[in-house]
Amino acid sequence: MVEHVPDKPFALLAELTYACPLHCPYCSNPVEMDNFRNELTTEEWQRVITEAAELGVLQLHFSGGEPLQRRDIVELVQHASNLGLYTNLITSGLGFSPRRAEELRDAGLDHIQVSIQADEQALSDRIAGTTSFERKHVAVDLVKKMGWPLTLNVVLHAQNIDRMDKILEMAAAMDANRIELANTQYYGWAGKNRTELLPTRDQLDRAEIAVRDAQAKFGDRMEIIYVIPDYYSKFPKPCMDGWARRQFTVIPNGDALPCPTAHDVADSVGIPHANVRENSLGWIWESSPLFQQFRGQDWMPDPCRSCDRREIDFGGCRCQALALTGDAARTDPVCHLSPDHGLVEAAVTAANDPTRPHNAPMIPRPNPSRIRSPLTLEVK
Repeated sequence: MVEHVPDKPFALLAELTYACPLHCPYCSNPVEMDNFRNELTTEEWQRVITEAAELGVLQLHFSGGEPLQRRDIVELVQHASNLGLYTNLITSGLGFSPRRAEELRDAGLDHIQVSIQADEQALSDRIAGTTSFERKHVAVDLVKKMGWPLTLNVVLHAQNIDRMDKILEMAAAMDANRIELANTQYYGWAGKNRTELLPTRDQLDRAEIAVRDAQAKFGDRMEIIYVIPDYYSKFPKPCMDGWARRQFTVIPNGDALPCPTAHDVADSVGIPHANVRENSLGWIWESSPLFQQFRGQDWMPDPCRSCDRREIDFGGCRCQALALTGDAARTDPVCHLSPDHGLVEAAVTAANDPTRPHNAPMIPRPNPSRIRSPLTLEVK
């Protein structure tokens, strides 16, 4: 394989822990969470953050699980801020107390993104798998009181997408600066629950109307980002702007991934994992077999290799190809030109079956306390 010299990355997603007080059935965290008990220490994360800055990273996004369950979150934010990185906390809002908020503000945190499951309490708490709706509203109020820019993130699926107009009204009432309406990506626990989560065409049509109406009503004061499910697209999304081209992820056990859901790709193609405990971040980004594996176009099969869109969508999502076909090197089955597109068509047909049950029970993400490490803190 030809080695491709990459551009400098601009963003790092630091998944500090997979511990989380929520049990969302659409979670993209890996199903085998027992494999990630051995979390990086404070000192190891500080070294990763330093190496990221030296590599050219400008934005650092703290995520999980729930990053507030790491008792060193303030220390890590402070370290990143001292290096001049723009810092963003991606949180459920649970554990975001006034004291913690003041500590994070003093540490230099730049931005907060809060997840919301729905606009009304019963549905939101059912999806989250725990009583959390009112606590999220308290957290949002605190974010605004402390003067941070606020992004809301709502993962959409069949069980909440019909409330799109109400969700957008709630976001406007919260004075959100930005709302990300992202249809579920079917990895991890979401992959196990795809039958219950994939919306119908009619649901999508109604949601798009609600988004357009809200953009006309609130667009001058709230940015609205709406991402349709790629199962309904003709072409795949340009996943991560291409494999290991602009951003990457480090997960709790120190594995570095070209995208947040690439946990199984190295094993599937028979190459070593790239772990920050074993190699520098610079070497991983520039030379590791995993990060080189799907860079450029040499790896592409037809129809990608001869397609005019190969530099637009880069063959689609490697993780989705692996999840659906068992082969990360195949064309993303979302593409209508893929020889495996029938897999996606079958899922869409099943989702639009009028006899499909509504609000069917789903498999919840398991109790994260079972994987909590000594470096994490129970949310009170």
